[in-house]
Amino acid sequence: MRAALFSLVLVSGAFAADLVPGDARRGAQFFESEQCVQCHRLGRPGGTAPDLSRRIGRDYTPTAMASLMWNHAPDMWSAIKQRGIERPRVDEQSAADLFAYFVSARYFELPGDAARGKQAFQAKHCADCHGITESKAEGAPPVAKWESLAEPVVLVQQMWNHGPKMREAFAKRHLQWPALTAQELTDILVYLQNLPETKGLAGNFQFPASDTGQALYQSKGCAGCHTGANALENKLRNQTLTGIAAAMWDHQPKMAAAPPTLTQEEMREVLAYIWAKQYFGGQGDASHGAKVFAEKNCAACHGKAGSGAPKLAKGKNAYSDVVMVSVLWQHGPKMLESMQQKNLAWPRFTTKEMADLIAYLNSL
Repeated sequence: MRAALFSLVLVSGAFAADLVPGDARRGAQFFESEQCVQCHRLGRPGGTAPDLSRRIGRDYTPTAMASLMWNHAPDMWSAIKQRGIERPRVDEQSAADLFAYFVSARYFELPGDAARGKQAFQAKHCADCHGITESKAEGAPPVAKWESLAEPVVLVQQMWNHGPKMREAFAKRHLQWPALTAQELTDILVYLQNLPETKGLAGNFQFPASDTGQALYQSKGCAGCHTGANALENKLRNQTLTGIAAAMWDHQPKMAAAPPTLTQEEMREVLAYIWAKQYFGGQGDASHGAKVFAEKNCAACHGKAGSGAPKLAKGKNAYSDVVMVSVLWQHGPKMLESMQQKNLAWPRFTTKEMADLIAYLNSL
């Protein structure tokens, strides 16, 4: 997918008392200013480390990103030292900004396939009304005039607001509502983005940061239904923004009341709130995390008073993927030196182990 930079507020530790908003624009600036681009070229040629926007077979969660950074940290620090680059000081705010930037660079999105997308665009009856350069039905703009192709927030907003008219059109034609999976919508977007008629569409979006998504979520009536088992942080667990768009599309026909209309700004704020809540809420197993804590030798330092290791914070949801990345970069080099002195192996985590470890730390 073509990268689209937009300023999205992601909130680390979404259930904690202190919320840390992350801004994609600041994340992009940090990625440049702290020399990350010397090795990791997001969508650009060159660089000695993997292009984060093009890794195939990747996991698509911040927890996977946190575990990868932990596993790769000694090699990163060695490369930084060899290049004579000052090691970045990644505090919690910077880590939140980086995660927001990775979202805007579409790192967490599924890889798409244009051939599959063309087939789905036809099979889901999208092409019945939306021609590429001309409209085939009243009120159905041609694809070349869509502004949403390169920007997931606008895509979600337009699909959501367009839903009621689409339902009427499908009912008149006696067609079933075309359900979409995240993969199908991704494939359709890849197909449409790479048409000769659409390649000139803007691919760079910036919105001001905002933290009013929770208030909008309440005022638009979403919170009235999505509680308990229907809470969106459970239903949208580990969904990308495109996945959320597909889920909202599929959900509309099932709503008892007419869906609330949302402006682009309102949709951006609501999505930022939903995305952060379902990603940073945590889904690990604390009992398994206790075993990880022991097996990875964390207790060798953090379990001893006066050992010089930072005290583990106590309190519900004090830890998140963002916090773990921040701790890694601030404490990691000293931790590596200490482990080498004790002849201990650097701890490496699978995605599940990282999730379980975070759950355990939050249970203390």
